[in-house]
Formats: sequence, structure tokens, C-alpha cells
Amino acid sequence: MTKLILIRHGQSQWNLENRFTGFHDIGLTKTGLKEADKAAKLIKKEGIILDVGFTSFQRRAIKTLWLTLEGIDQLHIPVTKSWLLNERHYGALTGLNKQETRDKHGDEQVHIWRRSFDVPPPQIDETSEFHPSKDPKYAHIAPDLLPTGESLKMTTERVLPYFKEQVVPHLKAGSNVMISAHGNSLRAILKFLFNVPDKDIPGFEFPTGNPLLIEMKHGTLDITSARYLDETRAKELPEIGAAKKKAPAKKTAKKKPAKKKTSKKKSA
Repeated sequence: MTKLILIRHGQSQWNLENRFTGFHDIGLTKTGLKEADKAAKLIKKEGIILDVGFTSFQRRAIKTLWLTLEGIDQLHIPVTKSWLLNERHYGALTGLNKQETRDKHGDEQVHIWRRSFDVPPPQIDETSEFHPSKDPKYAHIAPDLLPTGESLKMTTERVLPYFKEQVVPHLKAGSNVMISAHGNSLRAILKFLFNVPDKDIPGFEFPTGNPLLIEMKHGTLDITSARYLDETRAKELPEIGAAKKKAPAKKTAKKKPAKKKTSKKKSA
């Protein structure tokens, strides 16, 4: 059985302050550090031996992965970092307090920005201190590729090609994989693995620092089980095997060839 562990980073300072974080690189709180430590204990209890790890360019996810691997004495495994696993870019909302933003724009508008699938937030201005071009870790990336405000759909379109190209081959080869990332980049992966419809995926939450263990049949992506290791902080998961059912092709009745009428000869 192949194992995939998805973990959202531990609580960050801006999670604590209820601010839109997105691409901004912010560290873990003391609670976040404790969550990573507990995640390690939970994984160790399961006796899971990992083969490879993946994380984003953001230190809250990187540190969560490091602390977890250290706690299970598996710091030696190869780890790949990619900005494509970064959190969704919250555009001009970055750094704003969520409640103050609701007070200014209304609950409905903020809910649309946060929980719709395909509505992006207002784009961030290039002069903003939070614009990704201001961060040297993205200096090697073409400016036109860097997001400046993403919907969940746009985040999914960024994350999934990377996941399919870089992670899926490891899973299909039977390797046990751990991904430490962010609420929305992990939603993209969850959507793909569980075939979650667009309208439903925004409703699935990832609790901070709680490992989601997904088990698959060897050599496939067929999920046999999925559960959060800390049951007391577990969130709802999609139904296993809820693949989109394809409508059966309509059968068209074949017309039977018309019988030729034969005229009977009258006898003289």
C-alpha cells in the first residue's frame, strides 16, 4: 500500500492575527511549532517510512516539513521545493485583517473572494511591498508567470501540472510521499485525487499541522483509505471513490430493413 501524507503548515503569525497571508512569507507561531512536533509523533506512531518529500518556497511550510522529518528521524530523505506549491496569492487583500475587510466590503463580497472557485481577489499593485517581484526568492522566475491575485481555480491550474509531473510518478512507483504545503494548494491536490466538483472543493478545509494520511493501491492512485491522524482536529473529507460518473452513451435503435412486398400472381 502506497502512502501519501498531506500536511498544511502549522499555525503562522498571520493565521493568529487573522490576516490574508497568501504568497507572503511569514513564520510559525509557538503553537505552529507544537503542531509540527505533534504531527511527527502521530506519523511515528503509524510507523510510516517516507521516501521523498515536497514543499513550497514558503518558510512556514518548509519548517513544518523539517520539524516533522526531524521528529520521525527521517531528515535524510530527498526534499524538493517548488514555488508552484505556494499558497494561493490573495492579491490586494494580502496583509489585510479579514474582519476589517469584511467590515469594509461586506461579508458577502469577502466570502466570494475567499470561498468561490473562480473569482479572484483584486490584483495587487506592482508598487506594493507584498508584490512577489519584491521578494528575491522569485528573482529567477519570469515576471509574467508570477501571480498577482488568484482564484482557487487559478491556484489549481498552477499546482496540478506540477503535482502530476513531479509527484504522481513517485506514487505510482510505490514511494511513500509527504507534501507540506498550504490550505489552497492542498485543496487543488485533494480535488484531483478525490474528483471533487468545482462547486464543492472550496468547502473542504485543512486544519493546520494535522497530517492527512491517504493510502492507495500499489502502482495506482486508487484511494483505499483517508484520515486525519489527529482525530480531535479532523475536518470533513470527500467521499472515497466519488469519481465523476460518465453519462452512458445513448444507444440508438437500429432500424430493421423493410420487408419487400411481393405481389402474388393471380391464377387465370
